[in-house]
Amino acid sequence: MRFTRTSKMLSVAALAALSLSACGGGSSESGTTSGTTGATDAVIVVDGSEPQNPLIPTSTNEVGGGAILDLIFAGLVSYDADGKPQNEMAESIETEDAQTYTIKLKEGKTFTNGDPVTASSFVDAWNYGAAAKNAQLSSYFFESIEGYDEASAEGSTVETMSGLTVVDDTTFTVTLAQPESDWPLRLGYSAFFPLPAAALEDPAAFGENPIGNGPYKFASEGAWQHNQQIELVPNDEYEGPQAAQNAGVTFKIYQNDTTAYQDLISDNLDVLKTIPTSDIKNFKNDLGERSIESPYAGNQTIAIPYYLPNWDGEAGKLRRQALSMAINRDEITEVIFNNGRTPAKDFTAPVLDGYSEDLPGSENLEYNPDEAKKLWAEAEKIEPYDASQPLTIGYNADKGDHKTWVEAVVNNIKNNLGIEISGKPYATFKEARTEATEETLSGALRAGWQADYPSLYNFLGPIYATGAGSNDARYSNPEFDQQLTDGLAASSVEEGNEAMNKAQEDLLEDLPAIPLWYQVAQGGWSNNVDNVEFGWNGVPLYYAITGK
Repeated sequence: MRFTRTSKMLSVAALAALSLSACGGGSSESGTTSGTTGATDAVIVVDGSEPQNPLIPTSTNEVGGGAILDLIFAGLVSYDADGKPQNEMAESIETEDAQTYTIKLKEGKTFTNGDPVTASSFVDAWNYGAAAKNAQLSSYFFESIEGYDEASAEGSTVETMSGLTVVDDTTFTVTLAQPESDWPLRLGYSAFFPLPAAALEDPAAFGENPIGNGPYKFASEGAWQHNQQIELVPNDEYEGPQAAQNAGVTFKIYQNDTTAYQDLISDNLDVLKTIPTSDIKNFKNDLGERSIESPYAGNQTIAIPYYLPNWDGEAGKLRRQALSMAINRDEITEVIFNNGRTPAKDFTAPVLDGYSEDLPGSENLEYNPDEAKKLWAEAEKIEPYDASQPLTIGYNADKGDHKTWVEAVVNNIKNNLGIEISGKPYATFKEARTEATEETLSGALRAGWQADYPSLYNFLGPIYATGAGSNDARYSNPEFDQQLTDGLAASSVEEGNEAMNKAQEDLLEDLPAIPLWYQVAQGGWSNNVDNVEFGWNGVPLYYAITGK
C-alpha cells in the first residue's frame, strides 16, 4: 500500500491459506473495556503522520492514512503477525477454476452506524474504486476483475465492473479476466474494504469522519484533528481476530521523528514505529528490551519521473544506471544505519517467498564508480545533459529522518559523476505525495514501499505497471506489463514468482526507481505498555498493545 512485526520467511503455504487518560501521560490502571476480552483501560499513544487524503479506502496509498484505515475497517480477510491470511468478514472464499470466486459473508456484521455489512457493501465500494470518474489512487488494485478496463478507461461513463455480481445479502461472485490462483491473498488490503451507503452519498464528508466495521472507530465526530492527532476507541460490536486489548489508540502527528523519540524516552509516547537515523546507534542502549530490530517486507528507493528533462529515452536509461552505480549502499547502510539496513539486490524484499538476489541486471545496483562514469559519458554522446535543470532528490522532513542518508547519496553522486545535485526537503509527507500524485515533481523523490500483502507482485504491479496509482516515475513498458500478467495467470505460486522475477529484469535495466536498501523495523515503546509486537510489514499490532 504504502509509501512509506517480527518478520518470518513467507512460505507457499502462507499464500495458499487464506476519552481516557493516555498511557503516554503515565496513567494506566488495569480494568476491562466493554466488548473486548482481557482489555485494559489504557489509551495507547503512538506516532503518526497526517494522511494525504480524506480517509476513503480506495484513495489512500500512504502509511499515514493506511494505519488508520487498517484499524477502523475490516476486510474479507486480514493478516496475522506473520502475514498469513485469515478470514475476517468472509465466511468462505471458494473457486473451482481460479477465475470465478464465490464469496460468502459472515452474518450479522455491521458498520458502527448500525448499517449491516452486506455483499453490496463490498461490490459498491469496489465499483466506486474502479470507476474512472472517481479518480481513486488505488483503482489499479481492481485490474484483475472482469470489466475493470472498461470502467477505468479515461473518460469512461461505465460505473460498474461486469465481473461483480450480488447474489444475495451475504453472497457475491467475482469473475476475473483470467485465472489467478493467488487473487484472494490481496483481499486484506484496504482498497478491498467495504463501505456503508453514506460513504458513496457524500465521499468528502465521509472521508473526514469515516464509518467503519473494524476493531476501532473514531472517538467522536472531528476526532481527526488535522496535523495534531487522530483519536480511535474500540468498536464494541467488532468480533474478530483483531479485537482491541486497550481502551483506544491515539495517533499523535509529529513534525519530525526526533521529537517523537524524545517523547518516547520520557514516556510521553507509548510506541514509535521508526527510530530516527540520528538515534539508531544508541536506541538499543536507550530502550533495552523495549526495542525491536527485525527485517520486514519493505524497501527504500528513489523514483525518477520520466517526464523530467534528461531522464527519458536511451540517454535517460544510461543516466539512471550511472546514478545507481555511483551510490555506495554498503557504506551508507553501515555508517548511517549502523547495519540496520541491507543493500538492495532487487525491487522486492528478502522476507518474501520467491525472492532472489541473483537476477540478471542486479549488477546495476552494485557500487561501481568507474562504470558509472562510462555510462554517463555514453549518455552524453546520445543527448547532452541539460545542466540548467540540475537533479534534486526530494524527501519529507517530518517523518523518517531522511535528510542524513539523502545527503550521503547526493555526495556519492556528486563526487563520482561531477554533476550538480542536491536534496530537496518537503515540510510534510503529505506535500511530497501530493506532488507525486499530481505529476508536478521537479526532481527525483525518495519512495519507500511497505507491503500491502505478502507477494512479489505487490512490489511490482502497483508501483511500476502502466497507469498504476503509485507509479511515481510514470514508467510504461509493455513487455514488463505482460510479464506481470503472465505471472498472475501462473498455475502455481512458484511459476508466478518466476514470472515476477523475469519482469524484474526489465526494471533492473530501465531503473524507473533506484532501489537502495531493504527496510528493517527499528522501533521502541515506553515503560507504560506491554505486549508490543511488530508484524510482517513492519507495523506494530496496535490492537494487541496493553497498558501496565
